[in-house]
Amino acid sequence: MASLSSKIKQYVNAEVDFTTDVILQDDSNGQGAYIKEWNLDITKPTDAQLDALETQAQTYENNQQIIATRKSLYGSWESQLEKIYDDGIDSWKARIQQIKTDNPKETE
Repeated sequence: MASLSSKIKQYVNAEVDFTTDVILQDDSNGQGAYIKEWNLDITKPTDAQLDALETQAQTYENNQQIIATRKSLYGSWESQLEKIYDDGIDSWKARIQQIKTDNPKETE
């Protein structure tokens, strides 16, 4: 199940600052997080509107994990530049493409 913050990002269709734009709260009563404050210029979504974004929000979360995996496999910029210098750009491009092939993003 996608997080409330991911659903809100999908609703807004932009990054959200959860310290000023939208304040979430979880009272630990088993109900989960909810919107405590909505400080954006667009209308606050209803629960039904957020629930309708479950699939897109889950895809977003899955892709964020895939991006993190790819970044760790790519290595630092320094190591990538060394790879290019040592083995050539085509070898580096093939390695990056293989990482992307092995860790595909979900389509939305």
